[in-house]
Amino acid sequence: MKFNDLLIDAFGRAREGVHAVLEDLAPEQLAIRPGGGGNSIGWLIWHLTRIQDDHIADVAGTEQQWLAQDWVGRFGLPFQAGDTGYGHSSAQVDQARIRSAALLREYFDAVHAGTVRFLRSLAEEDLDRIVDTRWDPPVTLGVRLVSVVDDCLEHCGQAAYVKGLIGRVEA
Repeated sequence: MKFNDLLIDAFGRAREGVHAVLEDLAPEQLAIRPGGGGNSIGWLIWHLTRIQDDHIADVAGTEQQWLAQDWVGRFGLPFQAGDTGYGHSSAQVDQARIRSAALLREYFDAVHAGTVRFLRSLAEEDLDRIVDTRWDPPVTLGVRLVSVVDDCLEHCGQAAYVKGLIGRVEA
């Protein structure tokens, strides 16, 4: 198996998870916060998508889908255009009111498609390219890609857990 195919498979698993979580959710369900202060499904999926969009655009040298395709306007969230949700307070999580699961899925799919295009373009030696010198040791492209897919899968799992809680509450 080629490394590109392995990474595409990993990011594809995140896509499958996002689609499964968002299936059959109403806008009000996207905003439910476990215990009143946990992260909502809408915020979790928006955040993981923003991180993937931001980080992949950075290493690919492209514009974020969020800006290039005016997802920022379509979502109409009260955040700065470059906001990814990193470090959001509880009050900011409350402000992340997502209009529909379909809108969130469409944005995620646009980001996923861009990620796959980028991954297909890579050669094995590209994985050793330093992409972030703020860390010791500096971060390579390979490490950044693994970090992004890990973040996506972690937050997707959290969103799936919240969906399970919602199901129990409504049953």
